[in-house]
Amino acid sequence: MTAAFVENGQASDGRAWDYLLQTWRELDVPEGWRAEIDEGQIVLVPPPHAHHNGIAARVQRKLYTTLPEDLEIYQTLGIHIAPLGKLYVPDLVVMPTELIAAADPETSDPMDASEALLVVEITSRGNAREDRTKKYRAYARAGVPMYLLIDRFDTRGPMVTLFTEPNEDGTYKHTDAVPFGKPLTVPSPFDVQLPTQEFPGAS
Repeated sequence: MTAAFVENGQASDGRAWDYLLQTWRELDVPEGWRAEIDEGQIVLVPPPHAHHNGIAARVQRKLYTTLPEDLEIYQTLGIHIAPLGKLYVPDLVVMPTELIAAADPETSDPMDASEALLVVEITSRGNAREDRTKKYRAYARAGVPMYLLIDRFDTRGPMVTLFTEPNEDGTYKHTDAVPFGKPLTVPSPFDVQLPTQEFPGAS
């Protein structure tokens, strides 16, 4: 669902971006919804299915078992992909705590996606394609070291894919994909194996 847009707005147009960002800051989003900026538009993302939330909770709990003290996991953190003029609110973001502490308390500006260590997106039926394509390219362009895509609607069946080693061309050099029920290791600084067999929907 689109909440607002700028006609003929481009990512390189600073005025268009400033308008979108100010609108995003002031938007009164219904509880459980998220507002993102993509292709010159503010898009409202509806609340996810209970299984979606259950998977996010499982991943977060597992990451916490080995999470370094200087990192934290955030659920509703906006991150800005500066080269593309995009702003996403991933399901989970791992970010250095010192950056969050240093954020301006007077504004709700997004964090720079390039500072994230791990971004997690869990597909819903209506946004799976965006998570597989647009967000994959955006996180790679931003230099996010690890993009974890949990795709409940993959045509092969529910899959978990970890993309690592981002390229500036918007791709990742390395891909590690497993179906629900098979182990997937998230490397350093996490060094943890995700319990995909515990994900809702796993057989």
